[in-house]
Amino acid sequence: MPELLLVGVGQMGQPYLAAARRLGLRVHAIETPGRAADLAGHADQVTVTRGESDECWAEAAATAAAARPPDGVVAFSEPHVLAAALVADELSLAGPSLRAAVVSRNKALQRGRFAAAGILQPEYRITPDLAQAADWAYAHLPVVVKSLSSAGSIGVELVSDRPGYADAIRRRSGESPLLVEVAADGPEYSWEALVRDGKVWFSNITAKETTGPPQFVEIAHHTAPELGEAPIRAVNDLGTAVVTALGMSSGIAHVEFRLTDAGPTLMEVAVRTPGDFLMDLLGFTYGIDWFEMTIRLAMSMPLPDPPRRAVAYAAGHFPLAGPGVVTAIAGLNAVLAHPTVVRAGVLAKVGDVLEPVVSSVQRRAYVLLAAQDRGALDDGFSFARRTLAIRTRLP
Repeated sequence: MPELLLVGVGQMGQPYLAAARRLGLRVHAIETPGRAADLAGHADQVTVTRGESDECWAEAAATAAAARPPDGVVAFSEPHVLAAALVADELSLAGPSLRAAVVSRNKALQRGRFAAAGILQPEYRITPDLAQAADWAYAHLPVVVKSLSSAGSIGVELVSDRPGYADAIRRRSGESPLLVEVAADGPEYSWEALVRDGKVWFSNITAKETTGPPQFVEIAHHTAPELGEAPIRAVNDLGTAVVTALGMSSGIAHVEFRLTDAGPTLMEVAVRTPGDFLMDLLGFTYGIDWFEMTIRLAMSMPLPDPPRRAVAYAAGHFPLAGPGVVTAIAGLNAVLAHPTVVRAGVLAKVGDVLEPVVSSVQRRAYVLLAAQDRGALDDGFSFARRTLAIRTRLP
């Protein structure tokens, strides 16, 4: 039986297991000690990591592959990308490519690579500390400061003025290196693509809603927005150029960009499963299982004909809770009963103490919606937004 090595599963990667079963594959999953027990009865074999760093995931993946070489390998999230790429490279398996994986895991490497390729992106500086980039930053305010290898808005902040930059110098002393770039002005989107042998098999555009500055935590997604032919063509050109510049071979690409006056402007790229249940939303939208398609790419299996058009409208809503002690969860049952809601959940309970939300990993609720009619979807989204709430009080 062909074997898939699944590096990381988490909560949002569970559909990979079901898709692999449908395809008749044996699954060897790699997970942390805290999550490994959840895979009992779902994965054929589980290897437990000794930590959650890129290096620990790579160690576990190498051990697993040496004991039983897989026929394909898929990375779930950011810390899993290098581990999967190293296995694929060693065993000559299908994958994004080791080059694409390395570049995708470092925002500074991305900036340098895409600058060389002539791709539209913000002006930037890579600096060992913020103080050394102060003169350049002051001349280009507002700027965005980024950690090089984080995800989910962790380590990202907008700095609008000199006092704010001086405060960032103080707060982020010892954090090195950092990326400082000119803040791009325009609505945020992402481009998801399934790629085989360097060619885009199918792609989608997703509209984002965020909290705005300074951290830009994502709070909503709408797949297949109505942008018009010219913007869609420009976005597809940007995504294709990014895939080419990465030297990407096969897998899934997730490109984040802003629609600025100058055109689609690249923010960053990842070559792994996009977060926020986007794979589920894309499945609702196009009637194909994106988890299965990703596995097919990794296993060098045949693909069906790509979808000709969207078959539904889909959205994800991620309500935020204020800091403090959780006093009540309101509206979950009502939201679950709404005809456009496919799934919803709250990852907090009464008595939990919540910190201010500065990254996506701190969000504690989600609602996934789909409908055949855009108006119905919008109505359901508005209902979920005003109904589901995590209520807190300051201690």
